[in-house]
Amino acid sequence: MGTLDRAPPPPARNDVDHERVVRDVTVRLPMASTALEACQWTVSALARHTPATVSILLQVQDRLRCVAATGAWQVFSTVPPQTGVVGRVYASGRPAVVTDVADDPDYLPVRPDVTAELCVPLLGPAGQPVGVLDLQWSEPVELDRWRRTAARLAGRIGARITALGGPPAESRSEKLLRHAAAMTGAPTDWDLMAAAITAARDVSGLSAAVLLLTGRRGPRLGAPTAAPGELESRIRAELTAADRTTLGQLVDRAHRHGSAYTLGEAGHPPTEDYLPLTRAGARTLVAVPVGPPDGGGLLLVADERLLRPDPTTVNLMELLAGQAWSCLDRLRTLARLREQAASDPLTGLRHTGPFGQRIASATPGRTALLAIDVDGFKDVNDTYGHQAGDRLLVGLARALEGALRHGDELYRTGGDEFVAVIEVSRPDEAVRIAERLTEAARRTGRTISVGVALPVPGESPDRTLRRADQALYAVKRQGRDGVHLSAA
Repeated sequence: MGTLDRAPPPPARNDVDHERVVRDVTVRLPMASTALEACQWTVSALARHTPATVSILLQVQDRLRCVAATGAWQVFSTVPPQTGVVGRVYASGRPAVVTDVADDPDYLPVRPDVTAELCVPLLGPAGQPVGVLDLQWSEPVELDRWRRTAARLAGRIGARITALGGPPAESRSEKLLRHAAAMTGAPTDWDLMAAAITAARDVSGLSAAVLLLTGRRGPRLGAPTAAPGELESRIRAELTAADRTTLGQLVDRAHRHGSAYTLGEAGHPPTEDYLPLTRAGARTLVAVPVGPPDGGGLLLVADERLLRPDPTTVNLMELLAGQAWSCLDRLRTLARLREQAASDPLTGLRHTGPFGQRIASATPGRTALLAIDVDGFKDVNDTYGHQAGDRLLVGLARALEGALRHGDELYRTGGDEFVAVIEVSRPDEAVRIAERLTEAARRTGRTISVGVALPVPGESPDRTLRRADQALYAVKRQGRDGVHLSAA
């Protein structure tokens, strides 16, 4: 079977009047009242002169956002920094002419048939990029002439965008969603509270924000942001100095009456309940409850200027408070599950997972391992049943914990096996503590055998633990209810 010869590509169109392109595109720019309008008019005008896919992307936060496009099979709404040809051009501030997109690894496919791409930066008066103008063709084109035309257009579009105040700002709802994502990814309570405070200031437009969260010891201040500002620092100082009753009243008021805000009018400061904030200089205030009344808290957003928050601002703060509480509740649930996973469900003692991590950091000559075994435990189980054995273990665990010093650690590593990890200055100190444990066990009506070992330089933690076990069995052989120190 013979092969069909491919027809040569049609010649590039050279009948485009590029001066007219520039005139048609720029004639309406002075009438645009917003940057978005200027971009949309530009794309529509260019589409009348070329079959190219045309798009304009402007900087919004740390990404390029497509604000106007035509003829695209796929629109990349937001492009991360330095992604694609558009990101490369924006980052470098230099135009890119791609004669064959198949050869450019950065190409982002907007149409299956695209062959060539031209991208130029939109520059502000100081020469900094504010966005890009991108054109992509699926037929031959005089790229060099279009490069010069696009560069001329880009300069005028960039100047008009700058004159109109720059790329369109995020809406407050968009800001809230962006901050919600940051809060969801916060790894700790502290990071989450700092992210929530930053979000409250950014979304509300007010200069200060603090979180009061109710704990077992009463309300406490949440984490500050990296740069709290003067008013926020003064508010934090006033609330830190306030007694728990005052803080509790602030939280209780919000949960009883709901969200509230001042209108920032002269002669009408926040009510007496908020006296600490008034002393700090707050003249405009939004107060929003966080979480449930019996364990939540309060979000306070304030400014020392006389401003006029509106119900939309308060609504956004309520949504923010709800998201912050959901994230905080999730972090606390995860922490609780991790603690349960790391703890013996019967005695509440930590078990083998964290024990392995702890002995891995043992200090030679100072960290003593005390291997503990309950004497005659099998007889208790066989004679009285496993429930009696469980009660014995719980009572013994509490007695051993009570005999240890502050900072000593007790782990349950098996059925009736425990290990205490203690820091000592001499081996005989470890022996004395082991003897205290045997005395505590006797007071419960049971006896234990304890083997003691201190790691030596170059010895693995497992080897130290084996020596402690060997010392334990030496006690068993000698009649139980005693202590034995392993030789180094």
